[in-house]
Amino acid sequence: MSEMLEKARKYEFIQGQQIKEEERPAFHITPYVGWMNDPNGFSYYKGEYHLFYQYNPYSTHWDSMHWGHVVSKDLLHWNYVPTALAPDEDYDKFGCFSGSAIELEDGRQLLMYTSVNQEKLEDGTVRDIQTQAVAVGDGKDYEKYEKNPVLTAKDLPKGASKVDFRDPKIWKGNDGNFYCVIGSRPADGSGQILLYRSKNGFEWEFVSILAKNQNRYGKMWECPDFFALKDKHVLICSPQDMKARKYEFHNGHNSVYFLGDYDANRCRFSKEQPHTLDYGMDFYAPQTTELPDGRRIMIAWMKSWDACVIPNSQDWQGMMTFPRELEIKENRIWQNPVKELENYYQNPCCYEHTEIEGETVLAGVEGRTIDLTVTLEDGENTIFSIKLAADSEYETSYTYNKETRLLEIDRTYCGVTKDVVCVRKFRIEDPAGLKKMRFILDYHSIELFINDGQQTATTAICTPLNAKDIYFFSDKKMTMSVEKHDIIM
Repeated sequence: MSEMLEKARKYEFIQGQQIKEEERPAFHITPYVGWMNDPNGFSYYKGEYHLFYQYNPYSTHWDSMHWGHVVSKDLLHWNYVPTALAPDEDYDKFGCFSGSAIELEDGRQLLMYTSVNQEKLEDGTVRDIQTQAVAVGDGKDYEKYEKNPVLTAKDLPKGASKVDFRDPKIWKGNDGNFYCVIGSRPADGSGQILLYRSKNGFEWEFVSILAKNQNRYGKMWECPDFFALKDKHVLICSPQDMKARKYEFHNGHNSVYFLGDYDANRCRFSKEQPHTLDYGMDFYAPQTTELPDGRRIMIAWMKSWDACVIPNSQDWQGMMTFPRELEIKENRIWQNPVKELENYYQNPCCYEHTEIEGETVLAGVEGRTIDLTVTLEDGENTIFSIKLAADSEYETSYTYNKETRLLEIDRTYCGVTKDVVCVRKFRIEDPAGLKKMRFILDYHSIELFINDGQQTATTAICTPLNAKDIYFFSDKKMTMSVEKHDIIM
């Protein structure tokens, strides 16, 4: 073990233990201590779910990327494992960036990640150089491959940048070979996804350009993921510097997906039109894995690069979304919380066909770690609104206009003290409008699943925990049904 890795492990062990359990979310992953961003290496290995993450243990800001590590047996209780990777080699001394994990035939776990070094140009300026490296281990300790990096600038197609070449996502094909997709920036300055192949996970060759952006959807495409789902293939990526396109995409960093058909013999992907993966304010760099029972599960970074809602005064920064199961329905991806959540339900509270007009409070419907489903039924109303994590000072509101089919999220009064995006609007896809809202609330977040998972919206909040009231509002008479379960871990 290198001195740098040993130092990180000792530091996080001492500092992480000082963070009180009640200062963290109840069931969302946070870093052991310090900073977290992209999920990495989401996988099932030796009877446990493994999730690695971009990690700086020494500060609540991005810097000196390590790989943090957590494991779980049920996707809700996550235990911290010592730091998996540190930037301790010449080829990765400026960071062990994002990547993925897979089990090898000999039973070891292979980590594939972006290794970052720097070079000085003739004019004296310095720039990053991104290559790909691997490490192997037993689920706790990992050793970097002696012939790293395994992919370098010589393995890029003509015109591709060695500065923006990152985030390998690996899988094993039906032909027995390993494959991975990697984000790349071509000569036109936008983004593209490259496909590579290996017989053993260590020696790689370029196969094809799987998808091209051509400056249509943002710029560089980060954190690609590629997998089969039902009778389609899915390409997920996270475009940088994207301009809003009315209600489908928002400004800045997005996460989008393409459905399409994949010709495995020719290694060609025929993609359809892109769609927004999440309409909220804090969702980026998602990664998926396939569970032994065949479910495709996704976790994303629940934060924005351009916004910091959670105060930096605490000892951790960054969270992961709750794990979501993906399905394809009506030629779209639908998302829902994993079913394991139901094992932790307590104190059910239900109202059926309840009539409301104006602002209404329902006895027993409150809380900050809850699963809340609201079904909108008949009504003369145009406007429906719900305020969560609320009291006389704080609230996060969701307001729906039936005439425009627009849903507005507003966290202006959630307690945020920074000049960040607090309002977002988007259109409900279903022509019949908004019928069902399922909210998963944890201490520092609200995840909304619309119309049984047809759309989602993820939002971080920084509201004091004693603000736990829920208010319903309708501008005219309407009926609704409400089901609430406390989530007790």
